[in-house]
Amino acid sequence: MRMQRWDFVAAYLQGELQNGEVVYCHAPPGYATYGADGRPRICRVEKPIYGMAQAGRRWQRSLFPWLREWGFTQYESDPCVFIAEKDGDGVRQRVILGCYVDDLFTLYTHDGEGSLYQRFTRDLMDHWNVEDEGPVSDLLNVDIVASDNCVHLSQQNYIQHLMDTYLPDGVPSGFKASHAPATEDLPKHVEAALLTKTERTVDPDIHRQYMSLVGALLYCSTQTRPDVAYAVGMLCRAMSCPT
Repeated sequence: MRMQRWDFVAAYLQGELQNGEVVYCHAPPGYATYGADGRPRICRVEKPIYGMAQAGRRWQRSLFPWLREWGFTQYESDPCVFIAEKDGDGVRQRVILGCYVDDLFTLYTHDGEGSLYQRFTRDLMDHWNVEDEGPVSDLLNVDIVASDNCVHLSQQNYIQHLMDTYLPDGVPSGFKASHAPATEDLPKHVEAALLTKTERTVDPDIHRQYMSLVGALLYCSTQTRPDVAYAVGMLCRAMSCPT
């Protein structure tokens, strides 16, 4: 399957308020006008705008019904994923969509003249203000390389960014390379940290840095690196009391 990314331009502004919904706001700086009583006039919002608490929800409730009306079926396991299929000439065409805020990730089997994907993208461009961002190469810090029969996912660039952030001078000389994500005594270190957490005070800067790094590693372990899941899980246990 081929992959393409589409971007909704100023997505929230393409949403619609619900029937009967009334929202007011102050005029932007430099555009204020005043009534006879000297008080500034307020504006009635006609469409969802950035900064409104419900703007994202209104955008979703504008896009998702349109996709379903077009013929897509929404996955129960993930409501942000849709699929449409069509049989013709002994071939089943398939289009799968993944929606993430203002990004539309598309996977499709055919894109020739009159294909399901071509009809969808034509209607998409007619109904919404979108930009074709070309073939997908990454999504949410996951690198994507597609070939004829497989899709390879990795986070090499993301992990390199973590290295540059937390080890700007390179790997310390005392560290040893290993094929295992952690040594056998990692559980002992975590247990010792938990047993002594009431006896010591953790520097706030170190605490924030530790939480940030472990959170980043946790993201890797749940996306492309399940091999480090156990080690990261152990580190998470000491999230409140790093040593």
